[in-house]
Amino acid sequence: MTTPPIHHRLLLGVAAGGLTALLAACGGSGNGSNDNSTSTSTSTSTSTSTSHGAQVTAELSDFHIKLSKQKFQPGHYTFTAKNTGSHVHALEIEGPGGENRSKTVDPGQSTTLTVTLKSGSYKVYCPVDGHKDLGMKTEISVGGAPAPSDNNTSSGSAY
Repeated sequence: MTTPPIHHRLLLGVAAGGLTALLAACGGSGNGSNDNSTSTSTSTSTSTSTSHGAQVTAELSDFHIKLSKQKFQPGHYTFTAKNTGSHVHALEIEGPGGENRSKTVDPGQSTTLTVTLKSGSYKVYCPVDGHKDLGMKTEISVGGAPAPSDNNTSSGSAY
């Protein structure tokens, strides 16, 4: 048996290293600082951890959005979008801080959307085809001091 030339072994080593780096970049724990990060879960419990900002629950029903908080201050927020309807839904937040969209979730599932809200007005809606026009929309205003970590309960207003 002959040993392959050294440049073949070197090429295989570089290729293996590149593949390992690519797989590591695609995987990950989801703990990065990307404000557009989303995760999906079938859990119906809400965490009150402040490591990802103030917690807001967005109940997505057929065809309405109910937010657990109406008053927002600039800062980081984690929206837990719970699909309580019988159709697929998602959550999109559009305004001065940019445009952020959650994953689309089936009935009974939930997903999280972590965003940084700046002062101004935001449109919050379901981006699934036609759902916004059927009433799955609300608007929030962000202003004042940095975000508190309390959990007020109220519904959003329609725009």
